[in-house]
Amino acid sequence: MHVLVVDIGGTHIKVRATSRKQLVKIASGPTLTPRTMVKAVRDATAGWDYAAVSLGYPGVVLHGRIAREPINLGPGWVGFNFSKAFPRPVRIVNDAAMQALGGYKGGRMLFLGLGTGLGTALIIDGVLAPMEIAHLPYRKGRTYEDYVGKAGLRRLGKKRWRQHVANVITMFTAALEVDEVVIGGGNAKRLARVPRGVRIGGNADAFLGGVRLWKAGAGDVRG
Repeated sequence: MHVLVVDIGGTHIKVRATSRKQLVKIASGPTLTPRTMVKAVRDATAGWDYAAVSLGYPGVVLHGRIAREPINLGPGWVGFNFSKAFPRPVRIVNDAAMQALGGYKGGRMLFLGLGTGLGTALIIDGVLAPMEIAHLPYRKGRTYEDYVGKAGLRRLGKKRWRQHVANVITMFTAALEVDEVVIGGGNAKRLARVPRGVRIGGNADAFLGGVRLWKAGAGDVRG
């Protein structure tokens, strides 16, 4: 079965299918609605062969359904019928969780997605648990995302931003007792170095995670 993987970000939508080698990028942004997203994806993939869709959503997903409207996109996501709109069977998971699933190699792994915002997910012995840490308070009345997301990078500059990323990694590693931390997202490349026990995820992790959603064991996805 061929799978279409749609990874929705605050800046771009990345689309790839198991039946195709190329990755397609579509502009995203704060006005993007689910209806315009589906139309753009369907137009870009016209003629592609796929029987199912994996959707990585930048927000809260509970029991396979979008539970809250996104912070960095337009409205209308909660309750939208993606299976009817494509029309194909659709599995939805938080975008960070999808990347985490693709980069997982075993044990206890924490994923941190440094993109427009901050995506977080934890996998313990094969069980995936999406988390919403980004908007918890961090420092001076600001959230974790305010410091290590795209806005934090712009406000603080690269050097101070890197210091806060390192601090967040240290805090989360100690609190969650993980074996490994995987860093993903568009701004991961801006890190000069990473400490021991931390690795930069591959560009194909989100795609692999989307494919794995339809493999045996996908029932372990929780969130």
